[in-house]
Amino acid sequence: MGNSNIDFDVQPMTFKKILVAVDEDDSSSSRKAFCYAVTLANSYKVPLGIVTILETDDLSVYDSLQPDVIEGRRQEMESAVNLYVQKAKDFGVDEVEGFLGEGKPGKKIVRETIPQFEPDLLVCGSETQDKSSIFIGSQASYMSQNAPCSVIVVR
Repeated sequence: MGNSNIDFDVQPMTFKKILVAVDEDDSSSSRKAFCYAVTLANSYKVPLGIVTILETDDLSVYDSLQPDVIEGRRQEMESAVNLYVQKAKDFGVDEVEGFLGEGKPGKKIVRETIPQFEPDLLVCGSETQDKSSIFIGSQASYMSQNAPCSVIVVR
């Protein structure tokens, strides 16, 4: 077994567009993923997309029948995404775009946000603090297996 298969030149890797998934309950791994994505987008001087998904599955039947409850959650999430967008801009990222979705996070991000934003890198956290709403844990696994782009899972 020679080492001929490792005889190649190292090519620098760069990304043209980065998407970061942030958790609606703002877990620590989600914050780390955000910081990682912002740092990369800033150093590569590339656009950054920030997505969060309202998980409608974790609403009670009663809440899901109350338009005010859902609308309230949507508004909270929209202002959270806007805050993330502002934080990224304050850090020095020039082009930042926020995305909101509803449903199963992994599926929504892979099927809707990625085709819309067309990133070549998706960054997500590995877990949530609040185990009652599984946002990224199993979702990170789903996205890394199904996303058409590279995926970095941050612990």
